[in-house]
Amino acid sequence: MFRSHVLVCGGTGCTSSGSVKIIESLQEEIKKNGLEKEVSVVQTGCHGLCALGPIMIVYPDACFYSMVKEEDIPEIVSEHLLKGRPVTRLLYTETVTDDGIKSLNETDFYKKQHRIALRNCGVINPENIEEYIGTGGYSALGKVLTEYTPDDVIQTLLDSGLRGRGGGGFPTGLKWKLAKGNDADQKYVCCNADEGDPGAFMDRSVLEGDPHVVFEAMAIAGYAIGASQGYIYVRAEYPIAVERLQIALVQAREYGMLGNDIFGTGFNFDIGLRLGAGAFVCGEETALMTSIEGNRGEPRPRPPFPAQKGLFGKPTILNNVETYANIPQIILNGAEWFASMGTEKSKGTKVFALGGKIKNTGLVEIPMGTSLREVVEGIGGGIPNGKKFKAAQTGGPSGGCIPEQHYDIPIDYDNLISIGSMMGSGGLIVMDEDNCMVDIAKFFLEFTVEESCGKCTPCRVGTKRLYEILEKITKGQGTLEDLDKLEELCYYIKDNSLCGLGQTAPNPVLSTLKYFREEYVAHVVDKKCPSGVCKALLSYVIDADKCKGCTLCARVCPNGAIEGKVKEAHVIHQNKCIKCGACMEKCRFAAISKQ
Repeated sequence: MFRSHVLVCGGTGCTSSGSVKIIESLQEEIKKNGLEKEVSVVQTGCHGLCALGPIMIVYPDACFYSMVKEEDIPEIVSEHLLKGRPVTRLLYTETVTDDGIKSLNETDFYKKQHRIALRNCGVINPENIEEYIGTGGYSALGKVLTEYTPDDVIQTLLDSGLRGRGGGGFPTGLKWKLAKGNDADQKYVCCNADEGDPGAFMDRSVLEGDPHVVFEAMAIAGYAIGASQGYIYVRAEYPIAVERLQIALVQAREYGMLGNDIFGTGFNFDIGLRLGAGAFVCGEETALMTSIEGNRGEPRPRPPFPAQKGLFGKPTILNNVETYANIPQIILNGAEWFASMGTEKSKGTKVFALGGKIKNTGLVEIPMGTSLREVVEGIGGGIPNGKKFKAAQTGGPSGGCIPEQHYDIPIDYDNLISIGSMMGSGGLIVMDEDNCMVDIAKFFLEFTVEESCGKCTPCRVGTKRLYEILEKITKGQGTLEDLDKLEELCYYIKDNSLCGLGQTAPNPVLSTLKYFREEYVAHVVDKKCPSGVCKALLSYVIDADKCKGCTLCARVCPNGAIEGKVKEAHVIHQNKCIKCGACMEKCRFAAISKQ
């Protein structure tokens, strides 16, 4: 038995900040101090507070060290682990109070969360199946196989109100019921781990921190619908997740949790991994299945739906990682427990990846119905540098921008759709007053144009035309007629595209046109970008009253656009200015501004 456990985040965020070297240094210092039999170092998944990585938590003290550096390790080991004196200056500031060190769960970031899908992330070693079993892992599968009929499982999910967390929000129990009702000699259970939205990393974090929960849920799904084979389709750009899935698969088979005659019940189920090449369109269910089959990832017309004719032409269910991560807990705690959280039509919790202009970037899991303001300000810590909230983008390229007028909207599937956005997989990008909404719409359209598979004309050609109009507007060449064309084309693409990628691609444009139309008008009528983002519409101007004639701006200008004598006000020649901003950045007297 160890008297202390040191949990170090091994998720992608902290790994990129150097957590692997932190672990190595920890183990060296522990050995140097003769603590190998007293202190255990555990590499975990993501703790959630990605902005503070590398993260280290020491138990049983529950001391939360953030932004740990290699040079801090000797002091932490000698003072805290050897002498029992936490190094206060290295602790997360919110955990340090006049009354002592408070629990991480009492901080603003964590106390309003309710972790179900993320319950084991940051808590267990994802490469050790025994730690998963120690937290109740695989007991839901055992319960299902020994106490439930397939219909009981499906009814439990129907009663829980669980809806797909991949974006569409289709009732999970109903999807399983449809697949069970179709007879076939083979059926399949698929997991969509091809998380492609810019700014989204929820599924990756679950796979990195708790891979066995997905296996367990997929096995439960296989029992419910009568399938013996599952596939996890995970993008190859997630190397840590892929490695841990591979390790977990070997262990699950060794322990008899996957394979033949699971728990001695005669139920057979196994899982294979398939790596995606990063095509965004493969997040669409039929394109994903086409890719697993070894073909180019392109969507197929529906009907028939996958529950009737899916992978290899057989009945198939597909859910994403977060959806599966909820299922074992629903089985163990009951449908009523899950349904007691959230709103009338959106039950349970939702994981969001907070990014953009926000203090606490990272992962949060909140009950459905929590307001956007609560997420941004209460949990996320608000907008840095005293800036004002302008909008939040949910749903990635398929979603829309939520303006300040809807800041207090309760977040659930139906509310977001009603204001022109969508839940999506859970990316939530916060924007402040310095963001140009026309530029934001152009950014997402550029992504969609690149990711269109090209199978249908409305998406292949239509999104390209949308992008060209937006580019024209941001260059100051747009007209009011272009705004009408933009809107008309958006609705045409929505109505005529083959799959969800094309049908939702216009959402960022439509939502910004609806809520920030004055910015579009400013670009086409005044030839100005109110946020000072669109370079073609910018002018850098020197205030003669503030300029001291120090010549620094002229010296840093790469194109010789600034002229003036020493101790006299300088002038920027607009025909030469390339709008790089170097002059404004270097000016010590705040004499240069963007207009």
